[in-house]
Amino acid sequence: MYSTRSTMLSRLYSVALISALSIGSQFAYADGLSDLKTALVRLQGATPVKANLEAKTWSRQGDGKDADERSGIASVQIEEGPRGLQVYYSRDLLSRLETEERAREKDPKAKTPTLSALNDINSSELRPLIYAANSLSRAVEKAVFRNEKADTYNGKPARLLSFEMTIDKMTEKDRKYIKKYEGNLDIWIAAGGTPLASRMHETASGRAFIVISFETSNDNDQVYGLVGDRLVITRKETKSSGAGAGEKGEMRSIKTLQLQS
Repeated sequence: MYSTRSTMLSRLYSVALISALSIGSQFAYADGLSDLKTALVRLQGATPVKANLEAKTWSRQGDGKDADERSGIASVQIEEGPRGLQVYYSRDLLSRLETEERAREKDPKAKTPTLSALNDINSSELRPLIYAANSLSRAVEKAVFRNEKADTYNGKPARLLSFEMTIDKMTEKDRKYIKKYEGNLDIWIAAGGTPLASRMHETASGRAFIVISFETSNDNDQVYGLVGDRLVITRKETKSSGAGAGEKGEMRSIKTLQLQS
């Protein structure tokens, strides 16, 4: 009798222990924010990167028949390693730049697609692409975590973390003119916390110089990839629009990082 009771108690204890461990693991898995932060620390590696970077840009200033519309495309080679970040311009690219600069000297309104695209490839734009973990960490630190839910990305299971952006991310000078601001950040992560993609949406409105009202909208979609222990952005699409003082403007930029071995 004692042996039977002991066996039953042992079985009940085992069931309770397994249930507790199961619940504990579920809670651990559900903490996507901690998983993301851990992954972002782990993926700040120094594995060398070599890639082709293509930039496509489009912009329009004004409205109707008087609108000034421009588009551009350009590609450069980038390498980041022990010697730092290096950007290579092909001879064909340099030739096109020379031709466009000469055309602009003759006519300030001349189309300069290569120049327009290269304006979107500078150090402040390149660094987040190849140091993606650092830039995403800063964005997360300035955001307020809202919730996590199960989702899919490219047809595979993923976890979606949602954040609310605050006006504190703007400079003190810009905040003086903003009367209303809304911002959201969504990040899709894999089971281990590695970022797969992110989407940021911001809208703002306000008044400058007392009489000038304005409103703006910005969207930033990013797709991430891995190069060894380094997180990189393989595709970044930025769209923005604004209106104020009787003027309207739109801009779209797509950067694609084609990794090379």
